[in-house]
Amino acid sequence: MSETRTPITITHCAKTYPDGTRGLKPADLTVNAGEVIALLGPSGCGKTTLLRLLAGLETADAGSRILFGTQDVTALPVEKRGIGMVFQSYALFPQMTVEANIGYGLRIRGVGDDEYRRTVGSVIDLVRLNGLEKKRPAELSGGQRQRVALARAVAIKPRVLLLDEPMAALDAKLKESLRDELAGLLRQLGITAVHVTHDQQEAMAIADRLVVMQAGSIMQVGTAEDLYRNPAHPFVARFLGRVNTLVRNESDIAAGVIRFGTARLQCPAHLRGHNEIMVRPEDIHVGAADAATAVGRIARRTFLGDRVQLELEIDGQRPLLVETHGLNRCLPGDMVGLNIAADRWLPASETPRTSKTPNATLHS
Repeated sequence: MSETRTPITITHCAKTYPDGTRGLKPADLTVNAGEVIALLGPSGCGKTTLLRLLAGLETADAGSRILFGTQDVTALPVEKRGIGMVFQSYALFPQMTVEANIGYGLRIRGVGDDEYRRTVGSVIDLVRLNGLEKKRPAELSGGQRQRVALARAVAIKPRVLLLDEPMAALDAKLKESLRDELAGLLRQLGITAVHVTHDQQEAMAIADRLVVMQAGSIMQVGTAEDLYRNPAHPFVARFLGRVNTLVRNESDIAAGVIRFGTARLQCPAHLRGHNEIMVRPEDIHVGAADAATAVGRIARRTFLGDRVQLELEIDGQRPLLVETHGLNRCLPGDMVGLNIAADRWLPASETPRTSKTPNATLHS
């Protein structure tokens, strides 16, 4: 639907509120033309502030710069930026039909009747709302209302599409079924899109790249797989999935080992000075218990269909969470051997520290 694909360039963009609160610390970000990017992070991290700055709903601090293509839109009002928006509440007009809601932006722009009918018809086909044109929002399901909101946003052929938690109002099962559908629609549209969410799985399923944010700062930008496997900051590792955190004492640090139950595993060189390290549950491999491996006792087993979740008791440590495939037949009380590839350990702190108490905790 988009006539052109517009890149976004954000340079030293910041937002300070009148009371001195920093909603967004100086940020730099480039969104490629036609790319779908997700701003991801916990509540209060600055992702919605950044989206509102892109939309023109907030005024950026002096020195900030936002470009849509080659045009500087930093000081432009929202109506002149050429954006489409989909809100969490959908913001549909309850008294209007599906067709009228979708065509609302075209009407206020003075589009002729022929173009109006052609555009609304093509968008209705695109989002598969055929047969619902004369219905009102109250007669639609949550997923159908989401499609109407998306159709209304793209009918005006925006340069940039902004989505503010568009699936937050849906129940978990419906949200899961619509994730792939929304991802497919965004790629079919070809519009540069910025999608705000706090849901990691939603972001991973929909976006080409993720922008993980914390406390008003961008922590890391990259593909979901890169960020999950190679987090640049411990916060990114903890936010994108679960991790077990192990604490090493001074003797372990001096010896260059990781205490894992009764076993001593060689610590990767780049982590030797760290007293805290992490490992993801799926990176702990379970096998037969023998003298060559760390040994743990299964305290709890949870079958989750495609995988089995195990809680393991290991000497001298708090329980560890392990995830393995659904064919695992181990039962509570069984002793199992544990192995971890050296490249699967992650730093749990930004800089090396020292500590005296070996332990392990789980973050989700």
